[in-house]
Amino acid sequence: MIYEMTIQFRVLDMKKGLWWYETLLNKKPDFIPHEGFAEWELITGCWLQIAEGTPSIGSGPIRLGVPDLEQERERLITELKITPFDIHTRKEVPVKWATFSDPWGNRIGYFEYIDKHERETQIKKVIKNKRGR
Repeated sequence: MIYEMTIQFRVLDMKKGLWWYETLLNKKPDFIPHEGFAEWELITGCWLQIAEGTPSIGSGPIRLGVPDLEQERERLITELKITPFDIHTRKEVPVKWATFSDPWGNRIGYFEYIDKHERETQIKKVIKNKRGR
């Protein structure tokens, strides 16, 4: 049985990495156990870690579900100065998605459910899990 997961990205500059990921995720880390390491719980049992060290160029992408992909793309371009990136769709896929990189080459993606009812259903599940803690 798998009950939790973590993914780790390495960054060369921890101070810049903290700022970058705090801005990306719109929140401070949930856990900083020691210098050079930080974790965010994205949803219950799902952790994103950053650690100071040599990045594995091109790792990922980790894809994060967002309610409004276009709005998040504009926020990232403005706040993090990310190079503008394309949003993709395919007829047979129920989401639209986009991929970009952090300053260290770690690949990150966002996705959004195209069907508004499905999106709201998924968001409600996450909120229910958070309240049930």
